[in-house]
Amino acid sequence: MFKKSLQDAPKFIAGDKTLLREILHPHHDDVHIAYSIAHAQVEVGHASLPHRLTGSEVYYILEGIGSMHIEEESTDVQPGDTIYVPPNAHQYIENIGTQPLVFICIVEPAWTEESESLS
Repeated sequence: MFKKSLQDAPKFIAGDKTLLREILHPHHDDVHIAYSIAHAQVEVGHASLPHRLTGSEVYYILEGIGSMHIEEESTDVQPGDTIYVPPNAHQYIENIGTQPLVFICIVEPAWTEESESLS
């Protein structure tokens, strides 16, 4: 059995300027999976930098209100929403609410700095 508390996952700023905590990552945890899961946060009035990932990504919104931008499309997001981002898609998310925008990111294959490029 593997268990990890959010508090035990170190905070870091990803290349897109999102505050992340890797909840589950095959390169850092004793798990045999092909994806990574991170807890992310964007502060009020801020946005992640436009970027691309070589793999696919799924966002699951936990708290706050945001606007998700993928290629030429945009949609408002709120708790309970799930968004799929195809590989190599130009993307960013912005906080348009009055509290932090908190979400889970699932990236396949597992996220690495090299798999992310700012666009």
